[in-house]
Order: sequence, then C-alpha cells, then structure tokens
Amino acid sequence: MGYLPAWEVQRHIQAEVQAGLCDDTILFVEHPAVLTLGASFREENLLLTREQYIARAIEVHRTDRGGDVTFHGLNQLVIYPIFDIRRYGKDLHKWLRDLEEAIIRVCSSFGLTGERSDVNTGVWIADKKVAAIGIKVSKWVSIHGIALNCNNDLSPFNLIVPCGIRTHGVTSLSAEAGCNISIDDAKPRVIEAFENVFGLSIHR
Repeated sequence: MGYLPAWEVQRHIQAEVQAGLCDDTILFVEHPAVLTLGASFREENLLLTREQYIARAIEVHRTDRGGDVTFHGLNQLVIYPIFDIRRYGKDLHKWLRDLEEAIIRVCSSFGLTGERSDVNTGVWIADKKVAAIGIKVSKWVSIHGIALNCNNDLSPFNLIVPCGIRTHGVTSLSAEAGCNISIDDAKPRVIEAFENVFGLSIHR
C-alpha cells in the first residue's frame, strides 16, 4: 500500500481506538519506495534533490512521526501498532523501549543479537540499524511505528542520511543472518514478540 493511503487508514483506526470503538490494532504494510520526513527532519539529510528522487521512482512525503528521514521500500516490513498506551504504562519512554524490546526478540528468534542505542531510538545489530522507530501519539493513542529491514535492497539508504545519523550504517535481517528472511518469515515472529512483550492475544 502507498504511504499516504496507509497513513489515512492509521488515522481512521486511531480515531476509533480513541473513541473506544476499536481494539488496539497492528497493521503490517509493505510500501513502494518512499522517503518519509519526520518532525526532526533536517534538509541536509537529503543527499539529492526531490526531483532526483522522483526520477528514481522514490516518493518524498512529510509526516508527523518523530525522527528525521528514513526510507521504506519493498521487502521491508513496516509495523504500525495503533495502541492506547494508557493500557501499557501511560509512559512514552516505556512505549518506545517496549517497541524496541519486541524487535530485539524478533532478532533473537533468528539467532541475531539486536541491541538498543543509548543515544538513538531503534534496534541495532552491532553498529548498524536493522529497525527504525518513529511514532506520533494523540490522546494517548500511538500511530506510525517500526520499519524492519528483512530482505530489502539497502542501497536506497545511501541516497540519504538515515535518521540523520552519519556515524552508523543500515543492515537487514537477511544480511546479518546470511540467508533470506522475508517479511512473511518475520510476521509471525513479530506477532509472537508483541504478544509476549505486551501481554496480548492477537487475532487476525
């Protein structure tokens, strides 16, 4: 699904969760090539002009999530947990750490060691980011979420300064495991990790 239509779906579900009309919901999405610019975006972190990105069939969109610029593309699993975080501690810092914990457990399920950074939000394997995290909370209901690199082409990240971080690179589950790990491989591991971290029973 395109980025903007998916964002609209998130906002619709967010409004229903806020109104008590909908359970907490996780969306799994695969986006065509797009750069999203977060609330902390700095122009120098785009290494090409917008016209040059468009010529490469990469869309560019401003968004209201936290963070700087990141890339979404095919074979990357984008996870949008639309949760009322009052049910999970009513603490934004804890919410972000719990999202990281879920992805750390996904990494572990593939025999990989995912880690937090003391400085930057997200999940890292050694000094490379495997999952970017950026959220927006309104009336205690969170949207946006996690971009987990599975077996996606990482070369588009060379066209930006990912998340505004110049000192570290980007990786994927497949690159680190030395074998192909698809989004379909990752989805059940993500569901299990969310169930365990947040004490949920998730139904499709």
